[in-house]
This record gives sequence, C-alpha cells and structure tokens, in this order.
Amino acid sequence: MKNYRRFSGFFAVLILNLSFNILFSPGGAQGSEKTCTHGNYLVYIGTYTGPNSKGIYAYRFDPATGGLTSLGLAAETTNPSFLAVDPIRRFLYAVNEIGNYQGGNSGGVSAFSIDRATGKLKLLNEVPSRGADPCFVSLDKSGKYVLVANYTGGSVAVFPVLKDGRLGEATAFDQHHGQSVNRERQLGPHAHMISVTPVNRFALAADLGLDELLVYRFDETRGALETNEPPFVKVHPGDGPRHFAFHPNGKFVYLISEMGGTVATFSYDEAGGVLTQLQRVSTLPKDFQGQNTAAEIAVHPSGKFLYASNRGHDSIAVFAIDPRKGTLTLIEHVSTQGKTPRNFAIDPTGSFLIAANQDSNNIVIFRIDPKTGRLTPTGKTVDLQSPACVTFVGE
Repeated sequence: MKNYRRFSGFFAVLILNLSFNILFSPGGAQGSEKTCTHGNYLVYIGTYTGPNSKGIYAYRFDPATGGLTSLGLAAETTNPSFLAVDPIRRFLYAVNEIGNYQGGNSGGVSAFSIDRATGKLKLLNEVPSRGADPCFVSLDKSGKYVLVANYTGGSVAVFPVLKDGRLGEATAFDQHHGQSVNRERQLGPHAHMISVTPVNRFALAADLGLDELLVYRFDETRGALETNEPPFVKVHPGDGPRHFAFHPNGKFVYLISEMGGTVATFSYDEAGGVLTQLQRVSTLPKDFQGQNTAAEIAVHPSGKFLYASNRGHDSIAVFAIDPRKGTLTLIEHVSTQGKTPRNFAIDPTGSFLIAANQDSNNIVIFRIDPKTGRLTPTGKTVDLQSPACVTFVGE
C-alpha cells in the first residue's frame, strides 16, 4: 500500500508538471491560443492623393480567409506613397512624396500614432525630408530612428524618434553625387530606398541614378551614417536599382532594378558590410517585348521563395531560392489582375500576398502555396484610387 501511494503521488506531481509546461511554454496550449487569436491584422494602404484619394486607408485583414474589411480613411495626408511601422507597432511613418514641402525644395515625413481598435491614425508631427520627392521610409531595428530616401533630391536622411513618437531634427544626411549611362533617367542621383541590415550595424541605400547599392556604417547611439569601405557595389549599367530585400538568414541580399527589370543576388558579409554579386536574372518572360519597369521585391518568411513585381507586364515573378547558394530559379509569372503593380506585401503568416495595382485602382489578394510558392488569386479584390504601398501591422 505504501508503494502504491508513493507511485500515485509521483504520477500526480508528474501530471501537474506536464500540464504546467504545456500551458505556459511558448509552444504549448497558451502559446497556440495566442497564435490563433492574432486573427485580424491591421493593414494600411498609402496612396497618391487626388480627387478620389485623400491619404492613408485602413483595413482589417483576416488571415484565415485572406479577406480585407475597410475601416475607411485613417489619415488625410498628401501622397503617402510609402509607409513604415515601428517595431512595437505604436507608430506609423509616411513619406509625403512632394517637392515643395512648406515652400522649400523638399518633401515631408509624417508621424502618426496608431489606434489599434479603430485603425485611425493621429498626426503627431511632420518634418521636411531634406530632399525632393521622398519615396521610401523605414525604421532601424531599435525603433529609435526613421530613415528616408529622397528620389528627386538624390539624398538620404535619418530622423530620431522621440518618446511620444514624433520625429526630431535629422541626425544624419548624405547627398549622393554622380550619374550613369541612361541620358534620360540617370543624369543625377535618385535615391530609391534605404534600410538597415538585420543586426543594425549597416544601412544600405539603392540609388537608381548611380547604378549603385551604397553601404553606410550605422551608429544607432547617434543615428549617424558613415561611409563604409568599400562604400558601394556597382550593378549592371542602366539597370537602375530600386528596392532590396534580405534573406531571413541574413547571408543574402536581393536587389530589384527598375529600368533593367532584373534581380541581382548578393552574398552579404556582416562583419564588413561587404556585398558580392552572385547572380543576375530577369523578372520578365523571355518572349516579352513591351515596355516594363520592375518595382517591388520580397522574400517569403520561410526563406524559400522570392517575389518581384513588373509594371507593364503587370505580373508577379515567383522564384525559388536555393537554400545553400541563395540563387534564384524562376517558378512562374502571375498576372496581378490590374495595371502597374507598384507595391505588394506578404502577410505575417506567409499565407497571402496583397498586390496594389496603382493605375487600375484595385488591390488583389493571392494565396501562397507553402510548398511551391505559387500564387493563386483568391477572388477577393478591393477598389481604391492609386494604391501605392501595403503595410501590415502585426498583433
């Protein structure tokens, strides 16, 4: 009887311990419930404003169905063509793609607080972007700095994020200089994107006018940009670098070039911020003869697939990523069911891709096959005037 009681007590304690571990471990029942309840994400879509578009629009996204439910106009602001959300999802930042902000030769950058319940955005403040027609905004990994690329101004700038989310005076500014081979579009610099590397030690900037991917050392204590050595990597003359994306493993960078319609694969050495080109592939079918400019690029969260948009062919090119080499193999081209897919985004679960067709005023949702990376239209679309940027806000 004593042995029976001893073993009964042992198993009772064991069951209690197992139950506790299941309930409170990150992968246990409580963790699973948390994963399932992220249900409705906020999605913000920036537009080019005009008679039928006033700024940034908010939606609820259901990752179970891929459906978007409109929450209406979140904030009225001029030409919010690119958006970024801080790491803890309290604030949203938008470039105002204009060339005469407050009467100067500059665009603007707007800071907003996010109301998670309603999707509304409250304007906190605006600052000059330090160059004309800013077209890209991002945050460093700490969320303490906003980085901006000025297209027509051909410059990049860094702004500190104050405790209340407002933007302070610029902590860094760099004016690009030079030109490249295209006499119509590359007579001067055109900064198109700036973003920090995965561990926040460097910042990369794509300049369409220079055919360069520039590398800066980034000091997150001061928000400073310092020229790296080597300071840039050249791309194929006339390609016109636009946007880039890191592989989740941090070892590869993928650069889409607007004018050349190409994706270049680079290996990346974080120790010195050194980029080495491995491959250059077209975003277009071999038999395509029309006019085209490439636009957006994204790596799937799994690291298995890469997506790139074509404006003219009006498609998404889907590539498989070699897990060891990082190189690309074309899988398919899929129509975006609209004109001029300027931007697209993959939802946080990796299940859907949302494409914004700027010139046909529609947003189209595709399902992503997790095994093959292929895209299938869900049949769900949203009408919106001149959509330019799709940004998810995770739970």
